[in-house]
Amino acid sequence: MALQRTVARLVHIGTDLGVKNNARHFKTKAVLCRRSAPLGPMPNEDIDWKNLEALEKYCSYTRYLRIAEEASNKEVWWKTYRKHVEQKSDKDFKPVDIGLPHCRPSRLKEVRERRKVMKENKKNPELERDARLRTFRIPLDQVKQEWEKTNGPYHIQRLAEHYGIYRDLFPMAYFVPRVMLRVAYGDDSNAMVHYGNHLSPSQASSAPHISFEAEENSLWTLLLTSPDEHLQDGEQEYVHWLVGNIHGNAVCSGDVLAHYVTPFPAKGTGFHRYVFILFKQDAAVDFSSDVRPDPCYSLQQRSFKTLDFYRKHEDLITPAGLAFFQSQWDNSVTSTFHTLFNMREPLFEYDQPPVYHPPQKKYPHGQPLRYMDRYRGGKEHTYGIY
Repeated sequence: MALQRTVARLVHIGTDLGVKNNARHFKTKAVLCRRSAPLGPMPNEDIDWKNLEALEKYCSYTRYLRIAEEASNKEVWWKTYRKHVEQKSDKDFKPVDIGLPHCRPSRLKEVRERRKVMKENKKNPELERDARLRTFRIPLDQVKQEWEKTNGPYHIQRLAEHYGIYRDLFPMAYFVPRVMLRVAYGDDSNAMVHYGNHLSPSQASSAPHISFEAEENSLWTLLLTSPDEHLQDGEQEYVHWLVGNIHGNAVCSGDVLAHYVTPFPAKGTGFHRYVFILFKQDAAVDFSSDVRPDPCYSLQQRSFKTLDFYRKHEDLITPAGLAFFQSQWDNSVTSTFHTLFNMREPLFEYDQPPVYHPPQKKYPHGQPLRYMDRYRGGKEHTYGIY
């Protein structure tokens, strides 16, 4: 009886304090929250909790871990704690392919052609005899042509990524060079441009010979730029050659927007990259805003940015070919700065500071042998034990 009286008294006190009204208020809020429908299925909504015996059993702990991992990696419509905490970085965004689409022939056609070649080789007695006597010679020209049609563009793309070409010229973008661009310097074309090989500024003093496969009615744009050469702004480049509206593969028929200038890597700055990019045009492009005066020996007017140039004309041009080489300072660079640019040559030198030695200790502990050689005046080391 005493317990019942105590409970009744507590209920009356709660009523007087308004606890009952507050509880009703909380209940109303909960009901209002339930009125908004979820944006998608709720977790474990498909499970019949009244008939748990009918659920599928895991039977093994390994299978349970696999299913649990699949469920955790599954995309859900609600935001998890990880999505609230973690922020996407630049690494989470995949680069965009801005190159030409790849039209691969049918697999059936490739297999038929391969079988046809194998049958013809088996019927050739001379080929069989050379292979048996190990005197057969593979024509390297045919191998190179096959490489350019199959794996060559992807190998060049990997080399360009290794040298940071896409990172510096086309941030967050890349392209597969579908058109093979052949660049050769010199009268006898003895200095070829491949994919990262070294050429001196003396070898690249005059405009190279450019060749590539193209249809007669097609239009192209050729660009030579250096992402490492700018003296004042690391984000800018110097355009060395720019030719637009090239008909077919005749570079001389195009509009020269910036005449050719030899590479001029400053002394003490190491190797510089020089990149040839071939753009395919969908139609004739108005490059009036990109024309440099002829001759143009002003570094300010030579300042350039490939990304801005591409964004300006991205509706009509598409990168299709790529070739690049490296170059460092030689004596011809001095003449280029003095004669062509009419300016003093910039020099970047590094003064090696003297080696620091801590104060000498009378009884050095834990020091290597020949401890006294650090504090001798002569440069020659003595090989005694001190």
